[in-house]
Amino acid sequence: MSLLSSEISEALGKGSWIRRIFEQGAEMKKIYGEDNVYDFSLGNPDLPSPGVVGECLAELAARATEPFAFGYMPNAGYPHVREALAAQVAQEQEAPVTGADLLLSCGAAGGINAFFRAVLTQGDEVICPRPYFVEYGFYVGNHGGKLVTVPTQPDFDLDVPALLAAITPRTRVVLLNSPNNPTGVIYSEKTIWALAHGLTAENAKREKPILLLADEPYRFLTYDGARVPSIMNIYAYTVVVSSFSKNLSLAGERIGYVALAPQMPGKEELMAGVVFANRILGYVNAPAIGQAILLKALGQQVDASVYAERRDAMAKVLSDAGYEFVMPAGAFYFFPKAPGGDDVAFVEKLCKERVLAVPGSGFGMPGHFRLTFCVGTKVILGAAEGFKKAIVG
Repeated sequence: MSLLSSEISEALGKGSWIRRIFEQGAEMKKIYGEDNVYDFSLGNPDLPSPGVVGECLAELAARATEPFAFGYMPNAGYPHVREALAAQVAQEQEAPVTGADLLLSCGAAGGINAFFRAVLTQGDEVICPRPYFVEYGFYVGNHGGKLVTVPTQPDFDLDVPALLAAITPRTRVVLLNSPNNPTGVIYSEKTIWALAHGLTAENAKREKPILLLADEPYRFLTYDGARVPSIMNIYAYTVVVSSFSKNLSLAGERIGYVALAPQMPGKEELMAGVVFANRILGYVNAPAIGQAILLKALGQQVDASVYAERRDAMAKVLSDAGYEFVMPAGAFYFFPKAPGGDDVAFVEKLCKERVLAVPGSGFGMPGHFRLTFCVGTKVILGAAEGFKKAIVG
C-alpha cells in the first residue's frame, strides 16, 4: 500500500536522470576512489564564492544577538535589498527596473513556482523549446498546467515558426532558458524579435496576453564576447527569473528573484499576485541571510575565466575523441551527439569507463548526452582516455 499520491509515485518511479547518475557516481567513488571517477553529471558550481561572502557572514554573526536580526520581513523581501538589486538588474537588462518591479525568491525555482501559481489556471499550457531543464515539467504541473515542448533548430537556436504553431487557446506562457541548460546555446536576438512579433500578433486575438518567462541564472557566463539579449526590451509581457546559485556559487543558499518588464501593462497586479503566491506556497520570503549576502556581493561574481579554460579543455577532449557537438556560447554544459544514437546505452558505456554523463532523454532530447564542466581541469583531462574508449568500444 502506497502512502503517496499517484502523481508523485509515478514521478519517483521515473526518477531524475541527473540525480540517478550523481548518486551512482557517489557509489563508484567509494569503490574506485574520488580521483578515478570522472563525474560530469551535476551542475553544482565548484568555484569558491567571492571573499565578500565570508566577510558578510562574519558581520551577520556579530549581529546575531540583535532582536529580529533574522526575523520576518515583507513577503517580497527587504525593500532596501530589492532597490539595490533592481539597480543591477536595470543595468543588465538595459531597462528601468525598480524595486517595485522585483520580488526576492527562494532561488530561481521558487520564483518560477510563485509565478506559475499566480498566472496558471487548471489546464493552461506553457510552451518550452526542447531540450529543456527537466524540472520545468514538474514546476508547471505543480500548478495545474501542462508543459508543451517544441524542438529547436539543429544548432539548438529557437524554431520560431514551430513555437508559434504550438500556441493554442490554452497557452498562457512561453518559457525560455538562455544561456541554456543543457546545450549552452544563447538564443539570438533575431529569433527573440521574431518570437515577440508573433506573440504580439497572437495577443491581439486574446483576452489575456501570453507571458514570456526568461529563466536566466547563467546570464553572467558567456564566452567569446557573446551577448545575452534583453528580452525585457523586446517584449512588454516579459518576466525574468534568475538566481545567484551560479555567479556567486550560492546554490545551497537559495536566493533568486522575479523581475517584471517595467513597461508591462498591469504589472502591479501581476507583482501583487506573485508576492501573494510566494507567501501561500510556504516560501513566505527569501532567506534573510541570503538577502544580506546578496546586498553585500552585488556587482561581484566568481572568476568566470576558469570556466572558459575548462570549456576549451573539454572541447579539445571531445574533439580529439571524435564526438560531434555544438560549442556552448554560455553556461557550463556540453550537449554532444551520442555515438550510435542511443543516448542511454552510450551513457552506460561511458559509465564502464568511470565517466559519468546524463542521457539527453532526461532533457527531452534522446540521441544526445549532457556533460557539465563545473569540475576541475584535472577531471576533464583525466576522462580523456575514457571518452576515447567509449566511442570505439
